Amino acid sequence: MRNFQQLYYTSCEHGLSGSSGFQFNAVSEQVSAETRHRVEGLAGYEPPRSLAESDTPELLAHCPVNLCHTPGRQGGATTLCVRYVGRDSARRFGNYFAHALYTEGEFTADSGGLLAIELWDSPAWTARVAGTTGIPELPAPLPRGPLSPRSVRAFLRAHPHAEQLPALLAAVFAALAEDGSVVVIDDTTDRIAHWFAAVSYLLPPPLAHRLSFATYLFRPARSRLHLIGTVPGTHPDFGPDDEESYTVFDFSAGRFPEVMPTHHLVRLLIRIGVGSIRSVWSWTAEYTHGQERTSGDWHAPVAAAAAAGGTELTDADVGAVIDWLPGAGHLGPRRATVAADIHHKHRDLDDDALAVLSTAAEAGGDAALHQELEGKLHQSRIRAYATGVENAPGPVPITRPAERERATALWQRLLGEAATSRQRVRLLLWAVGARLTPPPELLAAQCLELARALLGSSAAGPGLREEVTRLVETLPEFRAGLARSVEEALDERGGQGQLFAQFPAELLGELDLGERPLLLEHYWRAQAERNPARTVDLLFRILRVRGLTSPDADLLRGLWRQPSPAWRYEEATEIARRLPPDQPVDKAVGEWFDRTVKQEIGDEEDLRACLVLCDALSAPGRYAWLRVVTQECVRTTLQLDATLREATEATALARAFRIPQIEAWAAPRALKRHRLVSAMLRLPADPARLRTEIGEFGFSLTDGYLRTVRQAAGTSNRVDEVLFSHVIGVIAVNTERVALPQAHLELVQALRLHIADHWRSEDLDRLSRALRPYDTRLADVYQEIAVKRLGRVKKWSRKITPRRSPDGPRPEEG
Repeated sequence: MRNFQQLYYTSCEHGLSGSSGFQFNAVSEQVSAETRHRVEGLAGYEPPRSLAESDTPELLAHCPVNLCHTPGRQGGATTLCVRYVGRDSARRFGNYFAHALYTEGEFTADSGGLLAIELWDSPAWTARVAGTTGIPELPAPLPRGPLSPRSVRAFLRAHPHAEQLPALLAAVFAALAEDGSVVVIDDTTDRIAHWFAAVSYLLPPPLAHRLSFATYLFRPARSRLHLIGTVPGTHPDFGPDDEESYTVFDFSAGRFPEVMPTHHLVRLLIRIGVGSIRSVWSWTAEYTHGQERTSGDWHAPVAAAAAAGGTELTDADVGAVIDWLPGAGHLGPRRATVAADIHHKHRDLDDDALAVLSTAAEAGGDAALHQELEGKLHQSRIRAYATGVENAPGPVPITRPAERERATALWQRLLGEAATSRQRVRLLLWAVGARLTPPPELLAAQCLELARALLGSSAAGPGLREEVTRLVETLPEFRAGLARSVEEALDERGGQGQLFAQFPAELLGELDLGERPLLLEHYWRAQAERNPARTVDLLFRILRVRGLTSPDADLLRGLWRQPSPAWRYEEATEIARRLPPDQPVDKAVGEWFDRTVKQEIGDEEDLRACLVLCDALSAPGRYAWLRVVTQECVRTTLQLDATLREATEATALARAFRIPQIEAWAAPRALKRHRLVSAMLRLPADPARLRTEIGEFGFSLTDGYLRTVRQAAGTSNRVDEVLFSHVIGVIAVNTERVALPQAHLELVQALRLHIADHWRSEDLDRLSRALRPYDTRLADVYQEIAVKRLGRVKKWSRKITPRRSPDGPRPEEG
């Protein structure tokens, strides 16, 4: 241990200065000039005004005593005891005596474990001037004063404002962190020293060693020590700019800071109390790593030490320890001890906290605690997952055999306690995700029981449906149980063919039903309902399973459930091509083909599909499947289609469609409606036939034909020979032999006028020549128009527009 250098500073006649006045009366041999300068700066003393003229021992005893301590920034500490001694040798008031101690080492080590505040009223202090300028060093340990945890605890119990201790301690923590100052005002410096001692005991020892203080200053606003004491009647003189730097606790007047943020560490230290804190600090040293600086740094180590000593921790204290443990590798095996202390006294921790404790127990080598915590974790996580707790973590693979065995046993118990089907589903999902290995018989039985409970469930919400889907995809035992439960339902109750369209049987696949033909058929029927595009393929799968070549009426109605059973043309074509053509089919098949062929055709796409079907049904063998009337419809449809493709003259093509079956059957009607007019206009027309036979086309064909010719004649830049032949036949219509409706006569007249107004003279000349064999007068009109193309169009319009007779223009009336 190092000794303490001593320095006496006062107003005297004999000292180091060689003259009278304030000076160092005596110092130890090794005292440096720097130390003398530091002590001189701290030793100033100004008594309260009421005590300035004290000169009797009784009055001087009432003067404030300043115990001042400053730890050195580069090591070493300076401590002074400054007392007012009244008069100096010249009988002037204002003299004081400062006894200073300085050590270059760490103060607490050299003082035998003392805190600086414990030197209050110590026998080590003197106020007597030395007869010589040299005084010896004081050996450690220094004698203690009367302050102790016990005396401070008694002081706090008796003080009327003891409840301010948490705020005072919090303010000192802040001052240490931010280089601020806390001012304590009380009636005597002895009371102030007790407050300082309370704070020093409760501060973490490294922070207490950094604490600078003075138990009495007349003008505290001139100091920047951490703790400053003063008594009533002095002059604090705190200006507006000092409010953030000085926090004032006036215990004498009962005035304190309105709001003082109090860290959870402060609350923990206050609960431990001054009387017990030294034991906790001795334990805390085993939990720290030496880099603690702030309240947050100290909270967890203190809480861990307090827990080890039996102190009850709050949730905030436990949370601090939990947050601290993952990074507390310096604890070594003690990490497991901390985990045990927390776990055994706090049984309501959440999973995240338990996981931290489990990891700490494992890292600290406590296998038993680690297993216990892992068991609690598994149980908590499984329960949370099974009951659908929001944000509950999902299962993770358990790789260690012992842990997997314990988790499996727990899982079996919870499965027996499950209250709903959804909980059982989630427990099975947990087993899959955690890679548990329950007994196969138990797993199969549980899966079958769950499948029976779920089968046909109409109340399954989206969550359960999604989870059962995952279960079907990941657990073969459940898929097998579901298939078996469906088979049982079909065997026991009958009429359950729609099971595969219901939840959760719809989740089964063909591989699950491969050895159950009846189930396969019902499954395929349900698939056809959900995915109509696969119906034909599913029909032939069912036939293969049945060993048949043709479906019956029941099977067809089961697969196609429309109100009026019929196939789409594409379906019927595929069925026709896949049925064996050399074998008979069930009567129902012919009826379905009949209804399909006769159904109405909506557009050109349907017409093309219908023609493909008719072509397929016309093949040998298939033709025999059809009823006679259907055979005739197919034959007529194909003949008309061939005529449309093979005809060479438009009028003859129109004549081919003048058959009674056109109105009776949908396909011939569609050919006439969708293709006849366009086919006619692709072929040349015989004007002589056209002008007399157009009246036999029928109203709809004539109307469409005339409008198409009028449009073509009005939009073509050049009138080709085919269009020219149609125009000749139309404008030369023989109205004496052909009784056209007025609407069609108006279309003919519109075409005549358009030609007169817009055709080129050479086309009109050509038209006149071609028209002359059929209508001389009209030919003359167009010839005259061609010649006088630049003449008055209105005049020629009157010539070609009849006034009374509908059979054509009369040139002599023009």
